[in-house]
Amino acid sequence: MDKTAKRNRFCFGIGTLGRDAVYTLISMYFITYLTEVVGLSNAQLGIIGALMVAFRVFDALNDPIMGTIVDNTSTKWGKFKPWIVFGAITSGILTILLFSNFKLSGTGYIVFFAIIYLLWGMAYTTNDISYWSLMPAITKDQKQREKIGAIARICANIGMFAVVVLYTMVPDIFGMSPRKSYFWFTVIIVLLMWFFQAFTVLGVKEERMQTEQLEEKTTLRGMIKALAKNDQLMISALAMALFMIGYCTTTSFGVYYFKYAYKDEGTYMIFAAVLGVAQLTALSVFPIFSKRFTRKQLYFGSMVTVVIAYVIFFFSFEKLALIVIAGLALFFAQAFIQLLMLLFLADAVEYGEWKLGRRNESVSFAVQPFINKLGGAVGTAVVTATLIISGINPVSEKIAGLEESMAGMTDAAEISAVQAEINALIMGVEGSPIWIMKIAMMILPLLCILAGFIIYYKKFKIDEKMYEKIVSDLEERNKAVEKSN
Repeated sequence: MDKTAKRNRFCFGIGTLGRDAVYTLISMYFITYLTEVVGLSNAQLGIIGALMVAFRVFDALNDPIMGTIVDNTSTKWGKFKPWIVFGAITSGILTILLFSNFKLSGTGYIVFFAIIYLLWGMAYTTNDISYWSLMPAITKDQKQREKIGAIARICANIGMFAVVVLYTMVPDIFGMSPRKSYFWFTVIIVLLMWFFQAFTVLGVKEERMQTEQLEEKTTLRGMIKALAKNDQLMISALAMALFMIGYCTTTSFGVYYFKYAYKDEGTYMIFAAVLGVAQLTALSVFPIFSKRFTRKQLYFGSMVTVVIAYVIFFFSFEKLALIVIAGLALFFAQAFIQLLMLLFLADAVEYGEWKLGRRNESVSFAVQPFINKLGGAVGTAVVTATLIISGINPVSEKIAGLEESMAGMTDAAEISAVQAEINALIMGVEGSPIWIMKIAMMILPLLCILAGFIIYYKKFKIDEKMYEKIVSDLEERNKAVEKSN
């Protein structure tokens, strides 16, 4: 086995361990932190929820511009690694600030949140685009990309599920008030991000000779052309966006579902760990399945599994056995789809080069963070609206206040009385609020994921055979260019 290829796979993949832990903390759990730990009124939640959605959409629209900046970067360290470093450092600092308690409230807290959250999105974008843009620059071999992508997704899911599993346990682990506990947890996650990103920056070696002759400056007009005229990129982006909207919406409800529907928040940690194993198993065995089935067949099989899993989940009536069965099937299949989507985007880079005559890795891969942010924005909007409409948020606000006050208590009887009051509030959430949450968590996401699959199945045409032709044509074209020079 080529030592450079092996090192690239390891160093690129491990770089996303801390990155995705940080992203999960913000994209999946920051709204939970605000409602369950900080405690917001309906009015405050409505304003902050709207700001989060608006800023994510704004930041998403800036992603192609950031991709253009990366594509136009030229340093002795390459065009990707300087931005990976800059984005990791700045987004890490801003993440810590988001979980810092400056004892602000009301308008002051909203203004502080708005500034830091907006800057965080822009900082993380610089890292995200440059990191994933590095992948197609490592190799053009489709099977090698599958291996690189699988390892990267495995590491990403380890980072994600580490946060998912530990999130509800954080106050118990640190033994402080909830806000102090989450602050120190965030500091540790950020330090891990910086540590693992160093492996990518120092360890990955690009095959720059493949693209040297194509690295001319990308103008704003060229950016628009690279995106708009790459029809396969646009199709895969739309399918991926619909999938991520569904995925982000479902996962964002996790803590709320186990706390208010299942009535046992502690079970969420065990459930999340089981789902993490399911996703990691799926990513580990993906190369085996890819040898036996085409990508279209894998996507179709995954979608059938997703539909069945959502139906079981919706009609589980909070029976743990059914919830576990549905969760295992759902996250196993979704892991396949996530990896397939990443590979579709990577192949679309070559397609764009083949069709348009130039290579735009960063502009093309700017689509991925755009999609993730759009999915997160819609997921946040759905969660925020659902909490307000269902009447769950006022209960969360009361519980957050009680839990914060309990941190300073020493009398066992007093602590027991407050805990009993919290349990009574949770048990009081039943009936229509639960069904409203389940519809938003399961039915709406399923419809989005199905729509994305239909678009892909009818419009995406880069199969294995076509990709081989694209690479062959590009090699011949590049040889002709070299001879003419």
